[in-house]
Amino acid sequence: MIFSQTIGAIQSEDRFNQLALEAFRYQLQRNQVYIDFTEALGIHASSVNHYTRIPFLPIEFFKTREVYAAEEYPAITFRSSGTTGMQRSVHAVADASLYRSSLLEGFRLFYGEPSHYMICALTPSLRENPDSSLAYMIDSWISAGAQPGSGFFLNVPERLAELLQSAVGSGQWAVPSSKLPTANCQLPTVLVIGLTYALLDFAEQHPMPLPGAIIMETGGMKGRRQELVREEVHTILKQAFLVETVHSEYGMSELLSQAYSQGNGRFCAPPWMKVLIRDPNDPFTWNRNGKTGGISIIDLANWYSCPFIATKDLGRLHEDGSFEILGRFDHSDLRGCNLMMSD
Repeated sequence: MIFSQTIGAIQSEDRFNQLALEAFRYQLQRNQVYIDFTEALGIHASSVNHYTRIPFLPIEFFKTREVYAAEEYPAITFRSSGTTGMQRSVHAVADASLYRSSLLEGFRLFYGEPSHYMICALTPSLRENPDSSLAYMIDSWISAGAQPGSGFFLNVPERLAELLQSAVGSGQWAVPSSKLPTANCQLPTVLVIGLTYALLDFAEQHPMPLPGAIIMETGGMKGRRQELVREEVHTILKQAFLVETVHSEYGMSELLSQAYSQGNGRFCAPPWMKVLIRDPNDPFTWNRNGKTGGISIIDLANWYSCPFIATKDLGRLHEDGSFEILGRFDHSDLRGCNLMMSD
């Protein structure tokens, strides 16, 4: 699949629907787990004429079955982080270039070129955690031309503090007049992305003013700290680094695309990813905008695994297509990248 000529070129609702239906038919031909699932529901291709009628595979299947729709051997395999003793999800990826295209084009859509940034990660590196989709994503951003100094600093936070202090002192980064840098910006902007517990640790140990920096959390307490609602986390980080907003990334090992919030608590997805809100008591009924329910996701970058996933997250959709994450279903496993939300 050539990303730029297929899902990366979606410009209308009709085109999205067309590709979603093509993906649905492909799944019914190649993905045995999805075939079994739809047969058990008594759903046939002839009865589905819109993406809202496509059945969404419960995300738990990634823990118990090989969710895969390609003939060739997987190019890479991602595993959810989880916690000690928790069964991990496994996502076999047939085409690594498809994931790289999705994560890079998604980043460019919301933030511009990676070359405009010095990207500093408070997460495990790809070398430390080779089956982490998050590490793969950040490593791909850096490899796409990020500024010198970019790297992974989870185990060397003191080095990151020195790097940031030096950059601030020398005026080596931009203080953009708008939220994000542009192609005309002469100086790079610093992007500090991290697991929530790591960002909070860094904020406590190395508070400093970071004018113009983008602080982005990806969720993830991993039992290291007391769970906090997102607003509390963002308040702590804003006070520690004297930034106006804190950004967020929403993704998971079972998906090959990400949504982003630029500080208002509302996430926006790229055109090849769509979020729907299902009734918690009826997975085949979609809630209207503004009403809380279970998050179901169509991610067309998941073409060769499963693009139609019913997550265990709770959320709310808005008229403009943005969405909020409000928590998790009761009794569901806590994700390695889970962050408690307020209602």
